[in-house]
Amino acid sequence: MIPLACAASDDSPSAVLQGDAQDIEILPPEDGMELDDGDMLEDDAIDESSNLPALASERLPSIPSRDGLHAYLQKINKFPMLAPEEETQLARLVRDHNDPQAAFRLVSSHLRLVVRIALDFQRRWMQNVLDLIQEGNVGLLRAVNKFDPDKGIKFSYYASFWIRAYILKFIMDNWRMVKIGTTQAQRKLFYNLNKEKQKLLQQGFDPDSAMLSDRLGVSEDQVIEMEQRLDSSDVSLDVPVSDESGSASRMDFLPSQDLAAETHIAVAEMSDILHASLDKLIPSLSEKELFILRRRLLSDEPMTLREIGEHYHVTRERVRQLEVRLLEKLKAHLKTDIKDISEDWIDP
Repeated sequence: MIPLACAASDDSPSAVLQGDAQDIEILPPEDGMELDDGDMLEDDAIDESSNLPALASERLPSIPSRDGLHAYLQKINKFPMLAPEEETQLARLVRDHNDPQAAFRLVSSHLRLVVRIALDFQRRWMQNVLDLIQEGNVGLLRAVNKFDPDKGIKFSYYASFWIRAYILKFIMDNWRMVKIGTTQAQRKLFYNLNKEKQKLLQQGFDPDSAMLSDRLGVSEDQVIEMEQRLDSSDVSLDVPVSDESGSASRMDFLPSQDLAAETHIAVAEMSDILHASLDKLIPSLSEKELFILRRRLLSDEPMTLREIGEHYHVTRERVRQLEVRLLEKLKAHLKTDIKDISEDWIDP
């Protein structure tokens, strides 16, 4: 495979993305790569693959083996770029009529955008660029499905957010055998920590956890934990501790996770006490608060803030405010109703 960090030449992927591809408008790394809380996409939004637009029967180029990367780039270079007026017209056909031919033309004309973004991520995170292209293409499909051409934003600008979101989620899910970015805050820290560290090194600083936490607006403990996750390697628990035949494995030395019988009884008793206390509080709750309590806080499959907002036709932020107010009510009620209750039983 040709080194991706080399200068663009006739043999490099960057050179294959020639001509009109350079006119694609994408966010520069310093702006587009640093996503704020409002820009980070939730897992439920990213995982809604069932809502991807239907494409025309004409096939898009498949992602090839590693040796076929240049052939793939040559194929996608054959798809013509779209004029702004044509792009808007096609986007309206997709939005209003779910037109498969229009969706195909929008997607095929922006496959080069996916490659350019994937190459940038590959240089930063040393991932297989073909995997990144594959995930970026799914993000492109989501962008076609979600795009509103009447908002006055270029499609390539809008699509770059979705492409980066899918690629970033793939990197986090596959950096280690165990996921290292399971919440929105962790994903943002994962994304910005290495970038901020490199920036400080270029400025002549030797960044420690305290400096990084101050620059990123997070606690020092969060920085240390994320650095440990990034620096650690996967270890098999089935590997024998020694070279002797029949030697015990690491798994044999892990403590049992099964709760003792006394603990099971205590948990069950505390659960009964909590539910009895909640029954006293329920009559004082509003309809929305009761819905949030049952469908989000107490449910085994909690609804997201967005889903509850759609149910009541309010914003996600409004639902979050209602949840915060409800939790304060719960804390005040349980502390009064149950003597010596631990904060661990109250905090979500």
